[in-house]
Amino acid sequence: MDKVRHVLGISGGKDSAALAIYMKQNHPELDIEYYTSDTGKELQDTYDLIENLENFLGKEIIKLPSISDESLNPFDHYIKMYNGFLPGNMSRWCTKKLKLEPFEKFVGNDLVISYVGIRGDEDREGYISKKSNIQSIFPFRKNIFSEDVTGKFLSNSNIINVLKYYESIDLGEKRERIFELINEETSVNFSQTQKLNSLLDLGIKEYNQAVFQFLQTTEYPLSKEHEFPLIINEDILVRDDIFRILEESGVGVPQYYKAIEFEVNGKKSTYARSRSGCFFCFYQQKIEWIWLYEQHPDLFLKAMEYEKDGYSWIQDETLAELVQPDRIERIKEEYIKRKERKKSKVQSPYLLDILDDAEGEGCASCFI
Repeated sequence: MDKVRHVLGISGGKDSAALAIYMKQNHPELDIEYYTSDTGKELQDTYDLIENLENFLGKEIIKLPSISDESLNPFDHYIKMYNGFLPGNMSRWCTKKLKLEPFEKFVGNDLVISYVGIRGDEDREGYISKKSNIQSIFPFRKNIFSEDVTGKFLSNSNIINVLKYYESIDLGEKRERIFELINEETSVNFSQTQKLNSLLDLGIKEYNQAVFQFLQTTEYPLSKEHEFPLIINEDILVRDDIFRILEESGVGVPQYYKAIEFEVNGKKSTYARSRSGCFFCFYQQKIEWIWLYEQHPDLFLKAMEYEKDGYSWIQDETLAELVQPDRIERIKEEYIKRKERKKSKVQSPYLLDILDDAEGEGCASCFI
């Protein structure tokens, strides 16, 4: 039980792939296990990325089975069990059955450090396991620790201990200000987030060292590690860094991120997919469904086949209705209008700056 496993889930999207590359390049001393969960309904680009990544890592990316019979398609197996009930925002059984349960079986009761590819320009935490033997670390962010660790470390009841942890660290001329911040209790007028950011601004490495000392007094997996190389990590990686890592490594950016031109009523624009995951992911926007219809009509037809008995991927609209010529025209026109409203923003060649919905990697958040 005292041996700590280091794991990193590959969703097939850009961020998790870039994190795997980053960890190999910057922390080769860590024996990381790479894994992925195949739903059986991914785009070929996803499988190509995983193969390229395996070649770069020189290490197998373990494929986690969600069902014991390898001759069956995992998603089709479970949708039959659910009597054709499609997954959606309110019932993500696909996440539970195809991602989370295989992962929890994979790690069992072992102590696990799980590396998560949430970037420094994202304001989200992602899925955090409730299992006490799993601890998430976020190497791309200013704060590499999860919210639960931060909450306990910066709680008002822990101020005396935090002062003690910082006492052992060389703080230089910032010492007085840091101790002032530590002594100030969080309140309605001084939130825990404000306190966290203020301490990080005064020294990321110093903050990490203090948190690591705190973790030694807990039951978190890192309490079993005598040292942890990411404590001195000060990198904050954003979207452009992710694409750079993928390109420079030779692994490459999945083709579905790259812009494809279209024209509607004399106006030209471009579209692409914004996330990895199943080709029929219910999180994708309507313009992405149109992209699938026009770029992968065979897959779109397969997605349509699941819509029956009143179940549809999109609330209040079937895919058959979505791809009526006048409906496609309206969706494209509205998409162009949204882009025009955002012209003041710097445009990404991968279109990820112009999407209204929060950017994500499909089920990337399922990798704990």
